[in-house]
Amino acid sequence: MKLLEAEVHTSLRAFLRQQGQPLWDHHLTMARLVSRGLRLGRSAVIQTGTTVSRYGLSYLMPALLSDRPVLLVASPAVQQHLLKEVIPQLEEWLQTDKLIQTENNGLINANFQGILMVSPQTWLDNCLQHQDRFPLNITTLIDGADQLESWTRDYLTVTIQSDYWQQLQGRYPSSGNLIQEVYLFLKKTIFSHPNNPYQCCLLNEEEYNSLYHLGSVIKDDFLLQQFWHCLQQEDQLLWASIEQNKQDFSIHISPLEVASVLNPIWQRSPVVLMGGFLDSDKTALTYRDTIGLTDDILCLKFSPNRQNELIKLYILDRLPMPNTPEFQGVMFNHVHRLVELCSHQSQLIIIVVDDVPLKAQVGTILAAEFGSRVQVEKTTIANNGILICGWDFWQQHHEKLPIPKLLIMVTLPIPSLENPLVAARVTYYKKRHKDWFRFYLLPTGLRTIQQAVMPLRESQGVVALLDNRVNYRSYGNRILTALEPYAKINYIDVSWFEE
Repeated sequence: MKLLEAEVHTSLRAFLRQQGQPLWDHHLTMARLVSRGLRLGRSAVIQTGTTVSRYGLSYLMPALLSDRPVLLVASPAVQQHLLKEVIPQLEEWLQTDKLIQTENNGLINANFQGILMVSPQTWLDNCLQHQDRFPLNITTLIDGADQLESWTRDYLTVTIQSDYWQQLQGRYPSSGNLIQEVYLFLKKTIFSHPNNPYQCCLLNEEEYNSLYHLGSVIKDDFLLQQFWHCLQQEDQLLWASIEQNKQDFSIHISPLEVASVLNPIWQRSPVVLMGGFLDSDKTALTYRDTIGLTDDILCLKFSPNRQNELIKLYILDRLPMPNTPEFQGVMFNHVHRLVELCSHQSQLIIIVVDDVPLKAQVGTILAAEFGSRVQVEKTTIANNGILICGWDFWQQHHEKLPIPKLLIMVTLPIPSLENPLVAARVTYYKKRHKDWFRFYLLPTGLRTIQQAVMPLRESQGVVALLDNRVNYRSYGNRILTALEPYAKINYIDVSWFEE
């Protein structure tokens, strides 16, 4: 019997030749590894160093040729890309009509041999609520595993929205006075917390106690009991998000770590975790520790091609540090100059600014010259648009946007200790005597910056980094290593912006 690895290798190589270009250097290696995982039920962690639009073929070919069922976990946006563009092309080439099913088609039976595509939410629902919607021991491919920690944390977060209090009073009129008392107390104390740009605050012991008491009195409201149950668990983050303009607030409780929640999942069935950049280390030790993957499994890390995936990196030596008064003025001048040089091209320009007031200022200054081409955190934008956004926005939406010619990073994406939620996670690491910078802040920054530049590797675009900490902090070399390969200069080369 022909091994799946050999069949996939032959078919994929022929398909790539028919396409007339290699598309990505590591297709065959990754395809063989995924094939091995499907055939033997072996788990693996694969860092591709590129976007799913490039590496998707490498796991879809084995999934289509395998005679076993495959569960593919991917975001709805990735699913749509695969279903509309990649899978039809591969099926036509392979002359196969393997059943492709999405979660919208309902339950699958025990004899299912196709590919089942589900969202991270549905997958977590099934695994953590023991719904048994999928066959036991089905090999699971997780695409976008870079986001696994945040997917899980978001899934486990319980939220009490601002309109919930009125609904609660309507359902439990006998406890109306207590509900009103707790709500007014929380509103008064939450809005007395010092204001910050992140529009959130951690709740204190008194606020915790008021919520705990309410949950102990009203025992048959599902959401309140979910919240109350979380309040009794260790290592939970209790916080409020604030809308100052509306004088509204929502209360959230989230786990500070997800490793203990995810660990049992890895024992149930083989899994292949795939993402652009999971860890700066080849063995992904920090990443695996974060998601509770303690088994000694195969880890593979691909590097971008030094010729056709190289980015042009501009870093000036003597820029003021971001926390100095001089920074804003110098930064505005550099942003304007770079945008001006690139503005005649019909490609997107991205300016990543995480500071909310600064984001608005950059938008106002550029809009005065470039008009409606300038948009702030909008996904509907012209190919020659100028998009100003934060790191989270770019991470979430870059797949839907045109590939940019220029990416300006105003500051490094290292989480700020001024953010109460970041400070709480740092405190959590300190209590466990862990190096919070090496285990949390730096890996987050490295992953974010590597993911941010991946789309520009396809166009060999220009990346401008205006944060001088990369030159003068001990972790600067780690940042530069994450950005490799690149051609680096410390002056503006006009030829970089020519057609």
